[in-house]
Amino acid sequence: MSRTDRQLVPPEELHAAELAFLAAHDGGPRPPGWLLTPQAVVTFVLGSGGERLTGPKGGKAAQGMVIGQKFVGDRALVERCVVTLAGERGLLLVGEPGTAKSMLSELLAAAVCGTSALTVQGTAGTTEDQLKYGWNYALLLAKGPNREALVPSPVLTAMTEGRVARVEEITRCLPEVQDALVSLLSERRVAVPELAGTEDAQLHAAPGFTLIATANLRDKGVSEMSSALKRRFNFETVGPIGSLEEEVALVRSQSSAAVERAGAPYSVDDAVLEALVTAFRDLRLGRSTEGWEVERPSTVLSTAEAVSVATSLGVAAAYLPQSGDLLARLPGQLLGAVRKDDPADADRLLGYWDGPVRRRAEQGAATWRTLWDQRGDLEGSR
Repeated sequence: MSRTDRQLVPPEELHAAELAFLAAHDGGPRPPGWLLTPQAVVTFVLGSGGERLTGPKGGKAAQGMVIGQKFVGDRALVERCVVTLAGERGLLLVGEPGTAKSMLSELLAAAVCGTSALTVQGTAGTTEDQLKYGWNYALLLAKGPNREALVPSPVLTAMTEGRVARVEEITRCLPEVQDALVSLLSERRVAVPELAGTEDAQLHAAPGFTLIATANLRDKGVSEMSSALKRRFNFETVGPIGSLEEEVALVRSQSSAAVERAGAPYSVDDAVLEALVTAFRDLRLGRSTEGWEVERPSTVLSTAEAVSVATSLGVAAAYLPQSGDLLARLPGQLLGAVRKDDPADADRLLGYWDGPVRRRAEQGAATWRTLWDQRGDLEGSR
């Protein structure tokens, strides 16, 4: 299947040219099994800041390339993540939902080992087999226990090939399943009792193997990690984007790409995007940019959620242009995002309209005046 036949393309394919360039550009020392140097991994994730990087004359990197920014966040955070992986220690990315933990883990895996696909999605139904191995029962019955009949998990494949494994939403796995990772991360091997007496009874980790897990702070109590497992990870917290301008730029980039995948041109203007992101940030923080108090809704108003709302506005503009101004649609879209977890959040959103939205409108801001005029529609749709 070609890239054009897929909705989403993994980063190792989408950014293959950048990865190849960085491998040639930076000829410095690499940890065992790494495709790039640690510094090149940081550059791949955060971009070159608009600078055109060049390599030695006559080499593949001689013509130069500007590396685009893929993750908006603190450089020190990314550098700590890279150092953790270079030390072959487990990395656990924690944070509120929608803070791009999974995106960061994908980018790191793609840059370190060339694939982000060795992934286990944690759920209440995840089994120990999905973290270690299972069996091809047809071969097992035909030939008995042997390496050919063993079906490795993505984690075991990463171990034996010296790559990066990823476990998404690790706290959604049951504790006994999580604990399967304890010996794996400490002893760096998996015992296969069924193959006792053969050289495959112990499968060892190749140099370069490590594991990145993610966990949402809101889901912390689903299946609390044991102390033994926590000690096998370095914890890094991925927070919301600090800058309004950077968050608007990210929402614009991500939503425009999504609308284009839907086969439509993108026509959401900057005034709408800035109002959307400002409202999300005010409600997320419990305080407006002017310092006015705002009652926070119980739901998490993440950047990812803002991208979804901007995408909906973009699709509406393309396919339903007769149904009104995009700014007039924004209150209804915000209401849909806010009241997912608690119906009372609709009243909190209305309180935001009666507070910062009204005050900005009274100060003469045209965008917020238009939004204030939609208050009746917002109240009627609760």
